Amino acid sequence: MENSNQIKNMVRQKYSEIALQGKATNQSSCCGAGSCSTEVYNIMSDDYSTLEGYNAEADLGLGCGLPTQFARINKGDTVIDLGSGAGNDCFVARKETGADGRVIGIDFTPAMIDKAKANAQKAGFANVEFRLGELEDMPVSANIADVIVSNCVLNLVPNKHKVFSEIFRVLKPGGHFSISDVVLVGNLPAALYNAAEMYAGCVSGAIQKEVYLELIAAQGFTNITLQKEKPIIIPDDILHNYLDTDSLAAFKASNTGIFSLTVYAEKAKDCGCAPGCC
Repeated sequence: MENSNQIKNMVRQKYSEIALQGKATNQSSCCGAGSCSTEVYNIMSDDYSTLEGYNAEADLGLGCGLPTQFARINKGDTVIDLGSGAGNDCFVARKETGADGRVIGIDFTPAMIDKAKANAQKAGFANVEFRLGELEDMPVSANIADVIVSNCVLNLVPNKHKVFSEIFRVLKPGGHFSISDVVLVGNLPAALYNAAEMYAGCVSGAIQKEVYLELIAAQGFTNITLQKEKPIIIPDDILHNYLDTDSLAAFKASNTGIFSLTVYAEKAKDCGCAPGCC
């Protein structure tokens, strides 16, 4: 991978293609990255279909967790979904907020925004909206969200520090987030790390788990909690596209792990007094 703009353009193009595909096509790929497996592998996503608010037409099979299940959303909350895709997490969140709540989805792919808006209009959801924008510069005001969710998206963003800074800005004092993402323990082989398809497939864009959690803490978030963690096993037929036999054997024998995690954290309440008094 080269610079941030090239990465963003590649991801935008790939997810524009995905927006026009069906879920079955996406599931035969690594996180919807394209047909990079010779069999049907949905190696990242969890099953949403049992959650209230689930919308099959909005489920493209691109997630790596169920952040809305863990997000502690209350009636009347304002919820923002980062990288909202076709809108599925927004619709699950809307079920939790009720008609008095508000849900905003943000995505930087116009085709995804169009698809999400069509799904919301079809469902008749007047309190769900979708905005085109970058996660490093969210098109929303400060201190607006009670809850922020995101599902397998931050790993696609080169400047993760800026995203967590924006999350802190946008959350209300006392607000919180629940984010599912992909992280690493150990270093990926260079051939995987530099592969554009594996970046769009949510793997080579991932950073070290320890660094990921440090980025959250560095913004001032508190009560940082791992709500769920599971290993991601990439099938050999995908890995063989990037690694020769010896390299694949060495990778599988290494201590490198790829994990999906769901992490929760809070923005401290404003105590209404001078800095440092709380």
